[in-house]
Amino acid sequence: MTNLLQSLSINAAFGVGAGPGGSPSPPPPPSGGSAHGSAGVATQGNNDRKMTSVKQLVLELCNSDLRENALLELSKKRELYQDLGPLLWNSLCTIAVLLQEIVSIYPVLSPPNLTPTQSNRVCNALALLQCVASHPDTRMVFLDAHIPLYLYPFLNTTSTSRQFEYLRLTSLGVIGALVKVDDTEIISFLLSTEIIPLCLRTMEMGSELSKTVATFIVQKILLDDLGLDYICTTAERFFAVDRVLGNMVAALAEQPSSRLLKHIIGCYLRLSENPRACEALRSCLPDMLRDATFSSCLREDQTTTRWLQTLLYNVAVNRAPPMQAGGGFEHMI
Repeated sequence: MTNLLQSLSINAAFGVGAGPGGSPSPPPPPSGGSAHGSAGVATQGNNDRKMTSVKQLVLELCNSDLRENALLELSKKRELYQDLGPLLWNSLCTIAVLLQEIVSIYPVLSPPNLTPTQSNRVCNALALLQCVASHPDTRMVFLDAHIPLYLYPFLNTTSTSRQFEYLRLTSLGVIGALVKVDDTEIISFLLSTEIIPLCLRTMEMGSELSKTVATFIVQKILLDDLGLDYICTTAERFFAVDRVLGNMVAALAEQPSSRLLKHIIGCYLRLSENPRACEALRSCLPDMLRDATFSSCLREDQTTTRWLQTLLYNVAVNRAPPMQAGGGFEHMI
């Protein structure tokens, strides 16, 4: 289960595959019984068997007696079949079945009565939805159907038990798959929902891994001009993000995580590119980012070190014209 969550949240699970039709089938190997030709036949045969197996498992999702095993096996095979996302989306009733798995556990979210078995099962369903969210040919239809909203109740939970943490982390993986691609339309959709406060909640109370994914999502939103403008439009939004980032920096001073620190610094750096936010950061940027607190943590990470140096430069040097009276955040709070 841990390996599944690791791949879902940060690395391979954010990747994309080929189009729904897949790559053209290679031409048949030349006759003559050569070793190369035999290997080609064997490889094609193995691919055909794998595809048949995956398609059969997708069909079994619609059978309630076979569904649990099909969910498990498909979640294991999701990286072996690049076009699993389109296959799931275009298969009759499959998306409805996956959504049924999700909504079926809503009643046990509050009060928190989710069992490990229920958590594992719905996380496997979420893993398949992430395949749909990751694929370039199904990403936008996935968004147009507003399917991410079905995951928000999971991000709104506060229980710190392992089964709830797995649920939050896997849900964040689906959102992370969407923001992995730089697309303003995706950012616009997410900003029209409550994704920012939900990510901030996870950044405050989640595990290190879920905090990392949630911070990654906030960073990707900020990297889009629409996202940066949204966060910096009001003092309330800016200081909500700043407060959570500051608390995380303080916590990392005791339990360092270079991966999490990288995304935190990335968020601060992007905020510093907004004149009003940069002005506010001059007084509220944590001192631990200004001194040598994280020197050992960043020693091997040249990219994050450069980000931090640029952030400190932005905050120290006023590159923007002086603001008119009442132009900063101070008059808004």
